[in-house]
Amino acid sequence: MNLSVSGHQIEVTRAIRSYVQAKLHRVTRHFDHVIDVHVILSVNKLGQKAEVTLHVRGKDLHCKSEEQDLYAAIDLLADKLDRQVLKYKETRQERPHEALKHRATRS
Repeated sequence: MNLSVSGHQIEVTRAIRSYVQAKLHRVTRHFDHVIDVHVILSVNKLGQKAEVTLHVRGKDLHCKSEEQDLYAAIDLLADKLDRQVLKYKETRQERPHEALKHRATRS
């Protein structure tokens, strides 16, 4: 998994980077086919904002959260992303379509 953390109007310290890494590790526990993760942390007058784009095979998952505290925004972001990944994993693991040769013999 390639992880890139960038900040808009904020310096991304080693502590913030390791906190993001620890929170996103939970996603890879559920689904290990993650190709690339891009996290953007930003600060504005009203609050702290965290966005993530997760690239998996065949799809990009995107979510964002905004809170007063940056660490709370990262926590909320990890929860949202975890739910999206579980939903994506569930849809990929549904029963596959039957082969055409099996349908013809049954009818």
